Order: sequence, then C-alpha cells, then structure tokens
Amino acid sequence: MSDSASKKTPLFDKHAALGAKIVDFAGYQMPVLYNSINAEHLKVRNNVGIFDLSHMGEFYAHGPGALDFLQKVTVNDVSALDVWQVQYTCMCYPNGGIVDDLLIYRLPDKYMLVVNAACLEKDWKWLNDNMFGGVRLENESDNTGLIAVQGPDAQKVMQKVTDFDLDKMEFYWSAETTVAGHKILISRTGYTGEDGFEMYIPPDKCSDIWDSLIEAGKEFDISPIGLGARDSLRLEMKYMLYGNDIDDTTNPIAAGLGWIVKLDKGDFIGREPVNTMKAEKPSERLVAFEMQDRAIPRKGYTIERDGEQVGRVTSGGYSPSLEKGIGLGYVRRGNTKAGVELQVPIRGKNASALIVKPPFYKQGSHK
Repeated sequence: MSDSASKKTPLFDKHAALGAKIVDFAGYQMPVLYNSINAEHLKVRNNVGIFDLSHMGEFYAHGPGALDFLQKVTVNDVSALDVWQVQYTCMCYPNGGIVDDLLIYRLPDKYMLVVNAACLEKDWKWLNDNMFGGVRLENESDNTGLIAVQGPDAQKVMQKVTDFDLDKMEFYWSAETTVAGHKILISRTGYTGEDGFEMYIPPDKCSDIWDSLIEAGKEFDISPIGLGARDSLRLEMKYMLYGNDIDDTTNPIAAGLGWIVKLDKGDFIGREPVNTMKAEKPSERLVAFEMQDRAIPRKGYTIERDGEQVGRVTSGGYSPSLEKGIGLGYVRRGNTKAGVELQVPIRGKNASALIVKPPFYKQGSHK
C-alpha cells in the first residue's frame, strides 16, 4: 500500500511536527522513530514514554450471546472475567493455527476486543463468519484513537491528569474515568514490561489528551516513542508479534502460550489440535536466545546446533537494555532447554547463541 492510500491516525500532525520518521505500517502512516530507537527504548525503561497506537483495531460484541460466542472463538476462559477486567487471548483456526492474538475487555454492557492492526480485516471477517446466537458486532476501529503511557513513571504522569485513584487499578484492569477533562476508557496494560496505561479516545479528543500528557510528563522527561522502540521493548519481554512469532501455521502450545489455553472451559475452535499437541508435545518450541558474539540475529535467519539446522529466527534485534543481540525462534525438540548453545550463521560466520529463560529483561516495573 502506498503512502497516499494509507490512513493517518488522529495524531499524525503531531508526529510530523516532531520530525518523526514515518513509515507505512498495517495500512497506517506511523512514526517508527523520533530521535533514535535506543534512546526511546531506554526512556521507557528508565522514565516514561508516550505512544500513538491508534492503528490498533477495536471491535465490540453485544447481546446475551456474546459470552458464549467469545468462548467459542477464543482459547482463554472469558467467563472468568469480572466487569472491567482485561484478558490476553488468541483465536485459532480449526487446525490450531492462530488467527490473531488479542485483548478482551469485559465492560458493563458489552465486550471490547483489541486486535492487531495488520489482522484487522481478517479478524473482522473471521468473527462474522463464525457468529451465532444473536451476537451483534461493531467495528469501531476508525472511531477510536489509542494512546499508551509506559514506564516506571507512568502512574505519576497519569495521576496528574485524572482524579481516578490509580493505586486501586491492578494490572490488566480497566475503568471509565475522566482524563484531561474527557471521559474515556483507560486500562493498566502494555506491551513493554513496564508499568503503563492505555487510553481509548474519540479521534477528536486525541490531540488534546496527547498535549495534556506531554505537559504532565515534562517533569519526568517524557518522550514520544515510535514503533521501532515498541518492537525492541516487546522483544526484551518475549511478547509475541503476530506475523513473526505466531501466525496461521503456529499452534499456541508450540508458541509457549499454553497458559492462555483453557481446555476445561468447553469447546472452542481449534480445541482438538491444541489438546493433541499438548498431550503429544510439539516437535518444535519457541525459545529465547542471547548472542554470545557481537552479532544481531534477524527474522528468517537459520539456527544451527553442531552444524545441523535445528530452527529459524522469528524475531531478532539489538537489546538496548542488555547491550547485545537477542532473538526468538522455533527450535526442534531436544534443543530447547535453557543453557543449550546454538549457532546463528550471519554473513558467512557462525555466531554463538545461548538459550535463556525469558524474559530477557527482568527489571520491568509492571505490577
């Protein structure tokens, strides 16, 4: 998709005025960096950063059959959610491959699904193709802006613009409250490993709330953060990126997502192949590895052990927190334990890598 055909978020003019490097991402013109990826990354780890995530998709499921419908199309147990609670889950195809990973919010009168921008149209079609029980679905993606504030000082910044007692909000919970004079939905979630909040905002209110957060964050040296640092932050936590670490060929068990699969909740799409893989053990697993040599692994590189290919890299890059190359990849069973030494051929040389227990970065501030 060309830039001329791609959408702009409600905050595009802010990014342009800041001199951000803009790229096309999932059909949107998005800031990949403002300053440098390393500087923005460390800002979130040490202080606080603000992200425009308005490209993400938001669907609503209404009606008395909404719970049964979501139980059928997702792997986690939606019935376990209290009102205002948030859940990480995924949708599977009948063969166990992953449609997308997403968040489900249980709101007082409906459920909200937050899906990946790159999967938005596919997810919408999948949900509609599998709808039953009088559920009504709404796609509010174009009518919803999304701003995230992440970092050890995130609560201090947010508390300056809301009267809501943020000490009372636990991780993966949400509330409807007033932020910078506007009544919106906020949640304590994130994709960085740090404490943080996400705000779902009508597009015409985004600019005002962004400015208020920037002003409130000045004393904490807040900075806008682009997609580049968002990727390196999530990689340090071994958070999945759809299209890299999980996709329609990936079973949740092989991806290490067994913890979100609730087989005892009843039937759901993909249950049988997921159950089978759990019982029989996957032939390969997603592992985290740190480079022992000065080298940066990248998606698509092969992973070897003693001259034999045993896997492939799905995500890789430089870790600003650890100051070394890190990566994720699927590796054949028998080669997946922490401490196993692997090799990643990079530019004709075998670079040494060591499987480690995730996350790579263990000092995150999230509660």
